[in-house]
Amino acid sequence: MAEPATEAAPVVTAAILVIGDEILSGRTKDKNIGYIAEYCTNIGVDIREVRIVPDIEEEIVAAVNALRARYDHVFSTGGIGPTHDDITADSMAAAFGVAIDHDPRAVAILTDHYPPGQLNEARMRMARIPAGADLILNKVSKAPGFTLGNVHVMAGVPAIMQAMFDEVTAKIPTGAKMLSRTVPVGMGEGRIASQLGAIQADYPDVSIGSYPKMLDGAFATDVVLRSRDAGRLEQAALAVEKMVAAMMQANS
Repeated sequence: MAEPATEAAPVVTAAILVIGDEILSGRTKDKNIGYIAEYCTNIGVDIREVRIVPDIEEEIVAAVNALRARYDHVFSTGGIGPTHDDITADSMAAAFGVAIDHDPRAVAILTDHYPPGQLNEARMRMARIPAGADLILNKVSKAPGFTLGNVHVMAGVPAIMQAMFDEVTAKIPTGAKMLSRTVPVGMGEGRIASQLGAIQADYPDVSIGSYPKMLDGAFATDVVLRSRDAGRLEQAALAVEKMVAAMMQANS
């Protein structure tokens, strides 16, 4: 007796919001976007958009409100430290229209972490959390991030962000994992463009992209196919492989 069909896993979407003048100026090289995107691909969350905004409240508020309305999750990095220019927490409160103050849970975490007399006014800024937010624990440096609605606010320092991201992804629902196959092609993409377009038309449910590269001093291409349906992915990949083999034979 056949097992009853199960509902397909939903598609879960997300955006990455990077906050900080230092990223836009080039002084600091972002290492979080690639990490988050790869991690999300592996757990079945589609990153659909990335924005980088300066440390300007109105810019942050506008980006947060646009992204949180459009996607299931927003992963924000940067701007929750102890200095005057770390304005992310205040900006998030403004975006959601809620108050912000020292959160007793965050104060307790920092009080336990710092030796007596070292929890100064600047460090106490890291205990300011918008009303109604859930804390994101920080196993590295203790100062927490927070989740407000579908926006997850994390530190910008990669090691700290990664620890916080583990906390976030352990709690959020994920979707069907995107599968991929790469077919290497020993010729330039201009030679395969029309044939590849025809295959794409035959497999509209499979994303097919071509990525040119140099291989041993000659033009070559990686054809990358992506789908949530393993069977359709394999069929499309086989069609590409057959197309390449036929072209190589014709040119030999």
